[in-house]
Amino acid sequence: MIRIFSHYISKMMLFLLCLEGFLLIASIYLGVSIRFSDGQFSVHDAFDPLWPKAVAFAFSMIMVMAALGLYQAEIREGLQGLLLRLAIVFVFGLGVMSLVFYLVPSMYLGRGVFGIAYLAAFAGVLFGRLVFFTWNGPDRLRPRILVLGTGSRAAWVDTIVNTSARRGLTVVGFLPLDAIQHYVQPSKVLSAKGSLMALVRKYGVNEIVVAVRQRRGGGLPMKELLECKLKGVRVIDLSSFIERERGQVRLESLNASWMIMGEGFRQGFFRDFVKRMFDLGASLSLLAVASPIMLLTALFIFLENGAPVLYRQERVGQGGRVFTIYKFRSMRVDAERDGRPRWAGANDDRTTRVGRIIRKLRIDELPQVFNVLKGEMSFVGPRPERPFFVDRLVVQIPYYAARHSIKPGITGWAQVRYAYGASLHDATEKLQYDLYYVKNHSLFLDIMILIDTVQVVLLGKGAR
Repeated sequence: MIRIFSHYISKMMLFLLCLEGFLLIASIYLGVSIRFSDGQFSVHDAFDPLWPKAVAFAFSMIMVMAALGLYQAEIREGLQGLLLRLAIVFVFGLGVMSLVFYLVPSMYLGRGVFGIAYLAAFAGVLFGRLVFFTWNGPDRLRPRILVLGTGSRAAWVDTIVNTSARRGLTVVGFLPLDAIQHYVQPSKVLSAKGSLMALVRKYGVNEIVVAVRQRRGGGLPMKELLECKLKGVRVIDLSSFIERERGQVRLESLNASWMIMGEGFRQGFFRDFVKRMFDLGASLSLLAVASPIMLLTALFIFLENGAPVLYRQERVGQGGRVFTIYKFRSMRVDAERDGRPRWAGANDDRTTRVGRIIRKLRIDELPQVFNVLKGEMSFVGPRPERPFFVDRLVVQIPYYAARHSIKPGITGWAQVRYAYGASLHDATEKLQYDLYYVKNHSLFLDIMILIDTVQVVLLGKGAR
């Protein structure tokens, strides 16, 4: 994994993105060369006017592939699945390129050139992915991890490795440090004889994860860890390992000192200013594009269930301040006739027919752009919760109030990584993603979340 603007990105996925960018750009030049193979056109002479078109084509197609999830670590399909997914991508890509040609006529390519280039791009990406995922499989490419500790915290490493979407982790074993009880497989417990450096050399270790609770009073072999680090072996604690592999901050491994003295959880005027400018630009753009959809939605809601069309509800925002959120009404007017707030459930019978559709497509969230324009929300951030639930969750879940250190958002890291939450367990799981966002939020991460949000909307993930 490589860290870009505080966010972890798979090195292999980044390499794949660069490879496909090159293939997409090359396909445009190949299309021109084949179309004008009779010598009427010189690719070399046309390099200057052609390269912006090739870059625009590559950028547009990569955005479509990213939005449809082709750069997620778990995408490892067979030939049939890959063909289907790429076919869908290139159908959407054709629509996007048609829009680009319409809005920016200077980017237009002749039908012959574009047709040849499009087929070449499809074949190149398909072949490139087949080769890439075949090459990416050998064990020699996998980081080899040694875990210090055999307790419940160390067991988390085994769980993460076994369920990780990134097929690139190998735990060579667990080294007990005066542990009385082991929570890991006995076959993976290594002998404590010899030095730590000797074990690193014996098993080809290139990363050590410190997963012990007691670190003071000689609980850790600090001199040996320093020796390993000076020899080029990466040494990280459990919280950082989980943050990197899961994109979340696990409450079980969390302590206040790590939050206070570690990297991240930074706020500042410049960061807030950039985020506010991004929010205004994104909200105004969305409002301009989605206005016809919003008008039709309001009409359909009124025709099915009458007024009001909008639903107003109190939510908790930055600093614990309560504000009124706007949504399209997706439930009956008397959805909470007893006055008792409750989470929406799967196949909730209070949802109207129009409501089921707009919730599935996330259209019910669109009026929140007005909350963003008013400065009560951000475009990306933790989803705001109702005061009734916040009062309970702050008491029941540690560090829950930390999510209120920044503005809530229309979409967020938890929304694209976890299904709809409707219980205390779900709220806990989503908080761990929210804490990751609060710790690492940046414009780069916001853009990545927006791309993932497109995939969530198109595939209807997690909607109720």
